[in-house]
Amino acid sequence: MVDLGKRLKSLRKAANLTQAQVGERVGVRKTVISSYENDLRQPSYENLIKLANLYKVSTDWLLGNTKSGTFDFSNLTDEQAALVANMIREFEKKNNEI
Repeated sequence: MVDLGKRLKSLRKAANLTQAQVGERVGVRKTVISSYENDLRQPSYENLIKLANLYKVSTDWLLGNTKSGTFDFSNLTDEQAALVANMIREFEKKNNEI
């Protein structure tokens, strides 16, 4: 769980959510979300699953057990999903050049 706090904070910011909004959706106070993001406290299994579902990533990715998150493309058209996949490939290509 080395990067759990960083990953949670990054996902929250990418979703344009406040800690209070995340806490409301997960069923905890804002201070609890802050403590997760600052690695002062670890979420329960139940809250970890709620966070993964909220951000549409796997619990394995949140915990650092896999390098890739799982994203839900079900609400995208085939064209939109293809554009996202191409963008990911471009990012990977640029990262490999570094």
